[in-house]
Amino acid sequence: MAITSDPEVGVNPKPGDTEAEIEGTADAGDGEEADNDETEEEEEEEEPSASGREKFNRALIRLSEGPVRIRVHDVIIRGNGKTKKALIEAEVLDAFRSASSMQELLRAAGLANARLRQLDIFESVTIVLDSGSSELPNTANVIIDIVEVKNPLSGDLVVYTKPEPLELVVHIVNQARYRSFEGSLKLKNLFGYGDIWDASGAYEFDGTSEISLGVSLPRFRIIPAPLTTRVLLLSQDWLKFSSYKEHLLGLSVGLISTRKHELTYNLTWCSLLDPSSIPSKSIRSQLGHSLLSSIRYSCKIDHRDSKVRPTRGYAFSSTSQIAGLGPDNRLIQFLRQDFDLRGAIPLGFYNAALNFGVTAGAVMPWAGFTNSSTPMCERFYMGSHSSPVCKLGGPASLFSFKQRGLGPTDMQRVISSKRIEDKDAASSGGDASGSIASQNRDAVGGDLAVTAFADLSFDLPLKVFRESGVHGHMFINVGNLIKVSEELANFPFHRFLDTFRSSAGVGIVIPTRLFRMEINYCYLLKQSEHDHGKTGIQFSLSTS
Repeated sequence: MAITSDPEVGVNPKPGDTEAEIEGTADAGDGEEADNDETEEEEEEEEPSASGREKFNRALIRLSEGPVRIRVHDVIIRGNGKTKKALIEAEVLDAFRSASSMQELLRAAGLANARLRQLDIFESVTIVLDSGSSELPNTANVIIDIVEVKNPLSGDLVVYTKPEPLELVVHIVNQARYRSFEGSLKLKNLFGYGDIWDASGAYEFDGTSEISLGVSLPRFRIIPAPLTTRVLLLSQDWLKFSSYKEHLLGLSVGLISTRKHELTYNLTWCSLLDPSSIPSKSIRSQLGHSLLSSIRYSCKIDHRDSKVRPTRGYAFSSTSQIAGLGPDNRLIQFLRQDFDLRGAIPLGFYNAALNFGVTAGAVMPWAGFTNSSTPMCERFYMGSHSSPVCKLGGPASLFSFKQRGLGPTDMQRVISSKRIEDKDAASSGGDASGSIASQNRDAVGGDLAVTAFADLSFDLPLKVFRESGVHGHMFINVGNLIKVSEELANFPFHRFLDTFRSSAGVGIVIPTRLFRMEINYCYLLKQSEHDHGKTGIQFSLSTS
C-alpha cells in the first residue's frame, strides 16, 4: 500500500489493490513505470498509468462505501538524527494505535502530521501508510519521514520609529519621534527534546528596556501539555507621568498551555524608585521593594476572520489572577479580573464592517481590603494610541489621550527651590492644544476600568488601495478609570458613570505583515480635569 500524508495538501491516497483495494502498492506501480521508460514506447507507458488510476478509483469507492477494517502493526520513524524518537512517538502513537479502520487511519495521519509540524523543529514531515506483511492480514505500517531544520539558530532585528501625535491648533506643528530597537534570537531543538530556546531584548529612547530569556518544551515527562519558562528583566521610566522608575525581575512558568487556555505561575520582584524627589503622597507610600507570587489563568477564543481587519466573527478573552501565594504575609495580595469581548458584523457594501467591543477590568486587595490600596505596578492605566480592534487584552487604549493620560491623579510634592521648579517646567514642556491637565500631578492608576468602542471600516474608492488592503475607518470610543479599593463601602457608582471620557475620529488604516498602522484625526468629545487629552492627528502602530 502507499498512502502519503503530504504536509501541505493533507492526506492523499495513491493507487493500490482493493482487497487491500488498499493493500496494493503505488511504489511498485512507480517502479514498473520506470522500467517501461527504458523498454517500451510512450504509448505503452500509458497502460500502467491508466491501470493505476483505475485501482485508485476503486480504492476511493471502497472507502466511501463504509469502514475498511485495518490496524497499525508498526510505526517506523526515519530522518531523526538529533530529535529523540520518544518525542515523536509521544506525539503520534496514541492517534495511530486508536485507529481501527482505514478512514480513521487517514484522519490519524493528518492529525499526526499537524502535531509534528507544530513542534516547529522540522522542515518537512511526510507520512506514508504501507501494507503490513502477508502473514498479518488487514494491517498497515506507518512510515514517518522527517527532515530536521538545517540551521537551528535564527534571529531578527527591528527598528521602529514612533511619532508623537501631531497637534492641530491653527496649523500642524512638528512632532517628536521615539525610536525603538527590538531583537530576538531563537535556537531550536538544542538537546533533541523539541526544546526551543529564545532570547529577546527591546530598548526605547524614552527609557524603557526589556530583556527576557525563555525555553519551551512540547511535553515534560508524563505531562502532555507544553511547558514554558521565562525570565524577564524590565526597566521602565515613568517620571514623565508618575514621578517614579520601575524595575521588574520576574520568573514565569507555564503550567498549562493550549490553543484556548493557559495557566502560569509568576514570581516577580518589583522595585519603585524615586530619583526626582517630587512624587505625590500616593506614590511615596509605595516606594521600595515588593514581591509578587501569583497564579494567572487565561482563556481566549477568537473566531474572527482576520485580526488586522475583521469583517465577521467574534472574540472573547478572560484573565484571572490571584496574588499572595506563599507563607510570607508581606507578599503582595490582590485579586484581578479582565474581560474583553469583540464582534464584527459585515454590512454588505464596499466591504464595510462594523467592529465593536467592550473591555473591563478590576483589581482589589483580598487581605485588609477595607483599609489598604492596590499595588501601584498592578493597577490599570489608560491612554496611548494602540488600536482597540486588533489585540485582545484588558482595558488600556483610548484614542485622543496620552499614555497614562486619564484617571486618578495626585498632587506632586511642592519644592520651594526656584531652580528645581524652573527645571521641572522646562522638562515638562507646554501644552499647545490648550489642555486643562495640570503639569504637577502624578497619574496613580485605578482599580476599576471600562472601555468600549465602535469602528466602521470600509474600502477606499481607488483600486490601488483596495488591492493593497489600505482602507478607511470611522470610530468612537469611551472609557473610564477610577480608584475604589480605599472607598469600597461608599463606591461612587453615579460619579463613575458621569465621568466617562469619549472621543471620535476618522482615519486611514495601512496593514502590514508585522503590524497595523493608522493615521487618524481624533476629536476629543469629553475629558475630566487633570486629563491629558488632545484633538489632532495621531499615528498608531498596533500588533495583532
